[in-house]
Amino acid sequence: MSQRTAERALCLDDFEAMSRRFLPRPIFGYVAGATERNASLRDNEDAFTEWAFQPRVLVDVSKRGFRRTLFGREWSAPFGLAPMGMSALAAYRGDLVLTEAARAANIPAFLSGSSLIRMEEVIAANPDAWFQAYLPGDAKRVEALVDRVAAAGFPVLALTVDTAVLPNRENNVRNGFSTPLRPSFKLFWDGATHPGWSLGTFVKTWLRHGMPHFENSFAERGAPILARNVLRDFTARDHLNWEHLALIRRRWPGKLVVKGVMHPDDAKRAEAEGADGVIVSNHGGRQLDGTASPLRVLPAVKAAAPRIAVMLDGGIRRGTDVLKALALGADFVFVGRPMLHAAAVAGRAGVDRAISLLTGELDRNMALLGVNALDELGPHCLVPVRRG
Repeated sequence: MSQRTAERALCLDDFEAMSRRFLPRPIFGYVAGATERNASLRDNEDAFTEWAFQPRVLVDVSKRGFRRTLFGREWSAPFGLAPMGMSALAAYRGDLVLTEAARAANIPAFLSGSSLIRMEEVIAANPDAWFQAYLPGDAKRVEALVDRVAAAGFPVLALTVDTAVLPNRENNVRNGFSTPLRPSFKLFWDGATHPGWSLGTFVKTWLRHGMPHFENSFAERGAPILARNVLRDFTARDHLNWEHLALIRRRWPGKLVVKGVMHPDDAKRAEAEGADGVIVSNHGGRQLDGTASPLRVLPAVKAAAPRIAVMLDGGIRRGTDVLKALALGADFVFVGRPMLHAAAVAGRAGVDRAISLLTGELDRNMALLGVNALDELGPHCLVPVRRG
Protein backbone atom coordinates (compact mmCIF):
# COMPACT_ATOMS: atom_id res chain seq x y z
CA MET A 1 0.00 0.00 0.00
CA SER A 2 2.78 2.47 0.86
CA GLN A 3 4.48 1.88 -2.49
CA ARG A 4 1.26 2.40 -4.42
CA THR A 5 0.50 5.52 -2.39
CA ALA A 6 3.97 6.91 -3.04
CA GLU A 7 3.72 6.30 -6.78
CA ARG A 8 0.61 8.47 -7.00
CA ALA A 9 2.80 11.51 -6.32
CA LEU A 10 4.15 13.12 -9.48
CA CYS A 11 5.92 15.99 -7.69
CA LEU A 12 6.75 17.01 -4.13
CA ASP A 13 3.66 19.22 -3.84
CA ASP A 14 1.46 16.14 -4.28
CA PHE A 15 2.69 14.73 -0.99
CA GLU A 16 1.42 17.79 0.91
CA ALA A 17 -2.07 17.36 -0.55
CA MET A 18 -2.03 13.69 0.43
CA SER A 19 -0.70 14.52 3.89
CA ARG A 20 -3.50 17.03 4.49
CA ARG A 21 -6.03 14.20 4.13
CA PHE A 22 -4.01 11.68 6.12
CA LEU A 23 -2.85 13.64 9.19
CA PRO A 24 -5.10 14.96 11.95
CA ARG A 25 -5.58 18.71 11.71
CA PRO A 26 -3.26 19.63 14.64
CA ILE A 27 -0.39 17.54 13.27
CA PHE A 28 -0.78 18.70 9.68
CA GLY A 29 -1.07 22.31 10.83
CA TYR A 30 2.17 22.00 12.78
CA VAL A 31 4.06 20.54 9.83
CA ALA A 32 2.65 22.78 7.11
CA GLY A 33 2.08 26.04 8.98
CA ALA A 34 4.39 28.81 10.10
CA THR A 35 3.95 32.05 12.06
CA GLU A 36 1.37 34.83 12.21
CA ARG A 37 0.30 35.65 8.62
CA ASN A 38 2.64 33.05 7.05
CA ALA A 39 4.17 35.86 4.99
CA SER A 40 7.69 34.44 5.14
CA LEU A 41 6.44 30.94 4.39
CA ARG A 42 4.79 32.19 1.18
CA ASP A 43 7.75 34.32 0.19
CA ASN A 44 10.12 31.38 0.50
CA GLU A 45 8.43 29.84 -2.54
CA ASP A 46 7.46 33.07 -4.30
CA ALA A 47 11.08 34.24 -4.48
CA PHE A 48 11.92 31.40 -6.86
CA THR A 49 9.27 32.58 -9.33
CA GLU A 50 11.07 35.93 -9.64
CA TRP A 51 13.95 34.33 -11.51
CA ALA A 52 13.68 32.75 -14.96
CA PHE A 53 16.18 30.64 -16.88
CA GLN A 54 18.02 31.54 -20.07
CA PRO A 55 18.64 28.10 -21.59
CA ARG A 56 21.40 27.41 -24.11
CA VAL A 57 20.63 25.15 -27.05
CA LEU A 58 22.57 22.67 -29.20
CA VAL A 59 24.76 21.78 -26.25
CA ASP A 60 25.85 18.15 -25.89
CA VAL A 61 24.43 17.35 -22.45
CA SER A 62 24.73 13.58 -22.72
CA LYS A 63 27.39 13.47 -19.99
CA ARG A 64 25.59 15.65 -17.44
CA GLY A 65 25.78 14.91 -13.73
CA PHE A 66 24.97 16.61 -10.47
CA ARG A 67 27.17 15.03 -7.81
CA ARG A 68 28.59 17.54 -5.34
CA THR A 69 31.35 17.44 -2.72
CA LEU A 70 30.64 19.01 0.67
CA PHE A 71 32.83 18.78 3.78
CA GLY A 72 35.17 16.36 2.03
CA ARG A 73 32.44 13.91 1.07
CA GLU A 74 30.98 13.39 -2.40
CA TRP A 75 27.18 13.23 -2.43
CA SER A 76 24.97 11.95 -5.23
CA ALA A 77 22.97 15.18 -5.42
CA PRO A 78 23.36 18.80 -4.28
CA PHE A 79 20.44 18.58 -1.84
CA GLY A 80 19.81 16.94 1.50
CA LEU A 81 17.06 16.55 4.10
CA ALA A 82 16.59 19.49 6.46
CA PRO A 83 16.08 18.97 10.20
CA MET A 84 12.41 18.65 11.12
CA GLY A 85 11.24 18.49 14.72
CA MET A 86 8.87 15.76 15.89
CA SER A 87 9.13 13.84 12.61
CA ALA A 88 8.19 10.65 14.43
CA LEU A 89 4.87 12.25 15.42
CA ALA A 90 3.88 12.80 11.77
CA ALA A 91 5.34 9.54 10.43
CA TYR A 92 5.94 6.19 12.08
CA ARG A 93 9.60 6.18 13.20
CA GLY A 94 9.93 9.28 11.04
CA ASP A 95 13.50 10.20 11.99
CA LEU A 96 14.73 6.73 11.06
CA VAL A 97 12.67 6.63 7.86
CA LEU A 98 14.16 9.93 6.69
CA THR A 99 17.75 9.17 7.58
CA GLU A 100 17.66 5.65 6.12
CA ALA A 101 16.25 6.95 2.84
CA ALA A 102 18.96 9.61 2.72
CA ARG A 103 21.67 7.01 3.30
CA ALA A 104 20.31 4.83 0.50
CA ALA A 105 20.30 7.83 -1.86
CA ASN A 106 23.75 9.04 -0.69
CA ILE A 107 22.54 12.49 0.36
CA PRO A 108 22.99 14.14 3.77
CA ALA A 109 20.20 14.23 6.33
CA PHE A 110 19.88 16.18 9.57
CA LEU A 111 18.44 14.83 12.81
CA SER A 112 16.59 17.61 14.62
CA GLY A 113 17.28 18.48 18.24
CA SER A 114 13.49 18.33 18.67
CA SER A 115 13.35 14.71 17.53
CA LEU A 116 11.62 11.84 19.32
CA ILE A 117 14.06 9.00 18.61
CA ARG A 118 17.38 8.84 20.45
CA MET A 119 20.28 10.20 18.44
CA GLU A 120 22.31 7.10 19.17
CA GLU A 121 19.72 4.94 17.40
CA VAL A 122 19.60 7.26 14.39
CA ILE A 123 23.36 7.48 13.92
CA ALA A 124 23.56 3.68 14.13
CA ALA A 125 21.14 3.50 11.18
CA ASN A 126 23.03 6.16 9.23
CA PRO A 127 26.61 6.93 10.31
CA ASP A 128 26.66 9.85 7.87
CA ALA A 129 23.71 11.66 9.49
CA TRP A 130 24.20 15.21 10.77
CA PHE A 131 22.80 16.70 13.97
CA GLN A 132 21.02 20.03 14.41
CA ALA A 133 20.91 21.51 17.90
CA TYR A 134 19.07 24.28 19.67
CA LEU A 135 21.43 25.79 22.20
CA PRO A 136 20.36 25.24 25.81
CA GLY A 137 20.37 28.44 27.81
CA ASP A 138 22.92 27.22 30.36
CA ALA A 139 26.59 26.81 29.41
CA LYS A 140 26.92 23.51 31.30
CA ARG A 141 23.98 22.05 29.41
CA VAL A 142 25.51 23.30 26.15
CA GLU A 143 28.73 21.45 26.91
CA ALA A 144 26.89 18.28 27.95
CA LEU A 145 24.81 18.25 24.76
CA VAL A 146 27.82 18.86 22.53
CA ASP A 147 29.72 16.07 24.27
CA ARG A 148 26.79 13.68 23.77
CA VAL A 149 26.56 14.48 20.04
CA ALA A 150 30.31 13.98 19.67
CA ALA A 151 30.23 10.69 21.58
CA ALA A 152 27.43 9.46 19.32
CA GLY A 153 29.67 10.03 16.30
CA PHE A 154 27.90 12.72 14.27
CA PRO A 155 30.37 14.30 11.82
CA VAL A 156 28.52 17.61 11.46
CA LEU A 157 26.84 19.77 14.10
CA ALA A 158 24.54 22.60 13.04
CA LEU A 159 23.55 25.22 15.60
CA THR A 160 20.19 26.87 14.96
CA VAL A 161 20.58 30.46 16.07
CA ASP A 162 17.30 32.17 15.10
CA THR A 163 15.27 31.09 18.15
CA ALA A 164 16.03 33.74 20.77
CA VAL A 165 12.38 33.53 21.92
CA LEU A 166 9.37 31.43 21.00
CA PRO A 167 7.50 32.82 17.98
CA ASN A 168 3.81 33.63 17.73
CA ARG A 169 2.51 30.49 16.06
CA GLU A 170 -1.18 31.30 16.05
CA ASN A 171 -1.96 28.42 13.71
CA ASN A 172 -0.84 25.93 16.37
CA VAL A 173 -3.26 27.44 18.87
CA ARG A 174 -6.11 27.50 16.37
CA ASN A 175 -5.48 23.86 15.41
CA GLY A 176 -5.13 22.63 18.98
CA PHE A 177 -1.44 21.78 18.71
CA SER A 178 0.96 22.14 21.63
CA THR A 179 4.15 20.51 22.85
CA PRO A 180 3.49 18.31 24.70
CA LEU A 181 0.06 17.57 23.24
CA ARG A 182 -2.73 17.95 25.81
CA PRO A 183 -5.30 15.12 25.96
CA SER A 184 -8.75 16.44 25.10
CA PHE A 185 -11.96 15.32 23.42
CA LYS A 186 -11.07 17.41 20.35
CA LEU A 187 -7.64 15.75 20.09
CA PHE A 188 -9.27 12.33 20.48
CA TRP A 189 -11.81 13.17 17.76
CA ASP A 190 -9.12 14.41 15.39
CA GLY A 191 -7.35 11.09 15.86
CA ALA A 192 -10.52 9.01 15.51
CA THR A 193 -11.39 10.67 12.21
CA HIS A 194 -7.90 9.92 10.85
CA PRO A 195 -7.52 6.20 11.69
CA GLY A 196 -4.63 5.66 9.27
CA TRP A 197 -2.43 7.98 11.30
CA SER A 198 -3.87 7.03 14.69
CA LEU A 199 -3.35 3.28 14.25
CA GLY A 200 -0.40 3.29 11.87
CA THR A 201 1.68 5.96 13.58
CA PHE A 202 0.63 6.92 17.10
CA VAL A 203 -0.79 3.66 18.49
CA LYS A 204 1.82 1.57 16.68
CA THR A 205 4.60 3.69 18.18
CA TRP A 206 3.10 3.53 21.66
CA LEU A 207 2.66 -0.26 21.59
CA ARG A 208 6.11 -1.04 20.15
CA HIS A 209 8.28 1.69 21.65
CA GLY A 210 6.36 3.35 24.47
CA MET A 211 5.33 6.98 24.77
CA PRO A 212 7.64 9.16 22.63
CA HIS A 213 9.74 11.74 24.45
CA PHE A 214 11.90 14.64 23.31
CA GLU A 215 15.07 12.60 23.35
CA ASN A 216 17.74 14.95 22.03
CA SER A 217 17.08 18.52 23.17
CA PHE A 218 19.61 18.11 25.97
CA ALA A 219 22.08 15.52 27.18
CA GLU A 220 19.24 14.04 29.25
CA ARG A 221 15.78 12.87 28.20
CA GLY A 222 13.08 15.51 27.82
CA ALA A 223 9.30 15.66 28.18
CA PRO A 224 6.85 13.12 26.72
CA ILE A 225 4.97 14.09 23.55
CA LEU A 226 1.55 13.57 25.19
CA ALA A 227 0.97 14.82 28.73
CA ARG A 228 -1.65 16.83 30.60
CA ASN A 229 0.49 18.54 33.22
CA VAL A 230 4.07 18.30 31.88
CA LEU A 231 5.78 21.31 30.33
CA ARG A 232 8.45 21.05 27.68
CA ASP A 233 11.70 22.71 28.73
CA PHE A 234 12.44 25.37 26.11
CA THR A 235 14.89 27.27 28.38
CA ALA A 236 15.62 30.95 27.84
CA ARG A 237 17.84 31.66 24.85
CA ASP A 238 17.52 35.43 24.60
CA HIS A 239 20.90 35.95 26.29
CA LEU A 240 22.86 33.73 23.89
CA ASN A 241 25.58 35.46 21.86
CA TRP A 242 28.69 34.86 19.77
CA GLU A 243 30.65 33.77 22.85
CA HIS A 244 28.49 30.67 23.03
CA LEU A 245 29.42 29.83 19.45
CA ALA A 246 33.09 30.29 20.34
CA LEU A 247 32.61 27.95 23.31
CA ILE A 248 31.16 25.25 21.07
CA ARG A 249 33.85 25.73 18.42
CA ARG A 250 36.48 25.04 21.08
CA ARG A 251 34.67 21.94 22.28
CA TRP A 252 33.29 20.44 19.04
CA PRO A 253 35.82 18.39 17.02
CA GLY A 254 33.81 17.99 13.81
CA LYS A 255 32.39 20.28 11.15
CA LEU A 256 30.42 23.17 12.63
CA VAL A 257 27.55 24.88 10.82
CA VAL A 258 25.52 27.92 11.85
CA LYS A 259 21.89 27.64 10.75
CA GLY A 260 19.56 30.61 10.52
CA VAL A 261 21.94 33.20 9.06
CA MET A 262 20.16 35.88 7.02
CA HIS A 263 22.58 38.83 7.11
CA PRO A 264 25.97 39.07 5.37
CA ASP A 265 27.63 40.46 8.51
CA ASP A 266 26.50 37.45 10.53
CA ALA A 267 27.90 35.10 7.89
CA LYS A 268 31.20 36.97 8.03
CA ARG A 269 31.24 36.74 11.84
CA ALA A 270 30.44 33.01 11.75
CA GLU A 271 33.36 32.49 9.38
CA ALA A 272 35.63 34.47 11.69
CA GLU A 273 34.55 32.39 14.69
CA GLY A 274 35.63 29.19 12.94
CA ALA A 275 32.36 27.89 11.49
CA ASP A 276 32.79 25.56 8.53
CA GLY A 277 29.54 26.64 6.94
CA VAL A 278 26.29 28.55 7.32
CA ILE A 279 22.75 27.72 6.29
CA VAL A 280 20.84 30.71 4.95
CA SER A 281 17.44 30.07 6.46
CA ASN A 282 14.45 31.80 8.01
CA HIS A 283 13.42 28.59 9.78
CA GLY A 284 10.88 27.77 7.10
CA GLY A 285 9.04 30.99 7.92
CA ARG A 286 8.43 29.73 11.45
CA GLN A 287 10.15 32.45 13.48
CA LEU A 288 9.98 36.19 12.61
CA ASP A 289 7.14 36.60 10.13
CA GLY A 290 8.07 39.03 7.40
CA THR A 291 11.68 37.87 7.26
CA ALA A 292 12.96 37.81 3.69
CA SER A 293 13.18 34.61 1.72
CA PRO A 294 16.65 33.03 2.04
CA LEU A 295 16.97 33.12 -1.75
CA ARG A 296 16.76 36.93 -1.72
CA VAL A 297 19.74 37.36 0.62
CA LEU A 298 21.77 34.40 -0.63
CA PRO A 299 24.07 36.28 -3.07
CA ALA A 300 25.07 38.84 -0.43
CA VAL A 301 25.71 36.16 2.18
CA LYS A 302 27.84 34.16 -0.25
CA ALA A 303 29.90 37.24 -1.11
CA ALA A 304 30.47 37.97 2.59
CA ALA A 305 31.72 34.47 3.46
CA PRO A 306 33.39 33.04 0.36
CA ARG A 307 35.72 30.63 2.16
CA ILE A 308 33.09 28.53 3.92
CA ALA A 309 30.16 26.45 2.69
CA VAL A 310 27.04 28.54 2.15
CA MET A 311 23.91 26.40 2.12
CA LEU A 312 20.21 27.25 1.88
CA ASP A 313 16.87 25.91 2.99
CA GLY A 314 13.36 27.25 2.55
CA GLY A 315 10.95 26.95 -0.35
CA ILE A 316 12.70 24.19 -2.32
CA ARG A 317 9.96 22.23 -4.07
CA ARG A 318 11.32 21.54 -7.58
CA GLY A 319 14.53 20.66 -9.35
CA THR A 320 14.35 24.11 -10.93
CA ASP A 321 14.40 25.61 -7.42
CA VAL A 322 17.59 23.68 -6.63
CA LEU A 323 19.25 24.95 -9.81
CA LYS A 324 18.22 28.55 -9.17
CA ALA A 325 19.65 28.46 -5.63
CA LEU A 326 22.91 26.96 -6.87
CA ALA A 327 23.11 29.55 -9.66
CA LEU A 328 22.74 32.36 -7.10
CA GLY A 329 25.57 31.06 -4.95
CA ALA A 330 24.42 28.16 -2.77
CA ASP A 331 26.88 25.31 -2.40
CA PHE A 332 24.09 22.98 -1.27
CA VAL A 333 20.38 23.12 -0.42
CA PHE A 334 18.11 21.32 2.02
CA VAL A 335 14.49 20.24 1.65
CA GLY A 336 12.19 19.97 4.66
CA ARG A 337 8.40 19.81 4.71
CA PRO A 338 7.86 17.85 1.46
CA MET A 339 10.03 15.01 2.71
CA LEU A 340 8.11 14.78 6.00
CA HIS A 341 4.76 14.85 4.16
CA ALA A 342 6.07 11.98 2.03
CA ALA A 343 7.14 10.02 5.10
CA ALA A 344 3.77 10.61 6.77
CA VAL A 345 1.66 9.21 3.95
CA ALA A 346 3.90 6.43 2.63
CA GLY A 347 6.78 5.83 5.05
CA ARG A 348 10.16 4.91 3.61
CA ALA A 349 8.61 4.37 0.15
CA GLY A 350 7.33 7.94 0.24
CA VAL A 351 10.72 9.45 1.04
CA ASP A 352 12.43 7.29 -1.57
CA ARG A 353 9.87 8.49 -4.10
CA ALA A 354 10.28 12.15 -3.11
CA ILE A 355 14.05 11.97 -3.46
CA SER A 356 13.71 10.18 -6.81
CA LEU A 357 11.26 12.80 -8.11
CA LEU A 358 13.61 15.64 -7.21
CA THR A 359 16.69 13.97 -8.70
CA GLY A 360 14.74 13.16 -11.85
CA GLU A 361 13.73 16.79 -12.20
CA LEU A 362 17.34 17.88 -11.69
CA ASP A 363 18.53 15.61 -14.46
CA ARG A 364 15.92 16.80 -16.97
CA ASN A 365 16.24 20.46 -15.98
CA MET A 366 20.00 20.47 -16.46
CA ALA A 367 19.61 18.97 -19.92
CA LEU A 368 16.98 21.54 -20.90
CA LEU A 369 19.07 24.38 -19.45
CA GLY A 370 22.08 23.24 -21.46
CA VAL A 371 24.56 22.50 -18.67
CA ASN A 372 26.54 19.36 -17.93
CA ALA A 373 27.88 20.17 -14.47
CA LEU A 374 26.78 22.18 -11.46
CA ASP A 375 29.91 24.32 -11.71
CA GLU A 376 28.54 25.71 -14.97
CA LEU A 377 25.68 27.36 -13.11
CA GLY A 378 25.80 31.04 -12.21
CA PRO A 379 23.79 34.26 -12.31
CA HIS A 380 24.33 34.32 -16.08
CA CYS A 381 21.83 31.45 -16.34
CA LEU A 382 19.02 33.60 -14.90
CA VAL A 383 17.09 36.76 -15.62
CA PRO A 384 14.93 38.59 -13.06
CA VAL A 385 11.19 38.49 -13.58
CA ARG A 386 8.96 41.31 -12.38
CA ARG A 387 5.78 40.04 -10.76
CA GLY A 388 2.58 41.98 -10.13
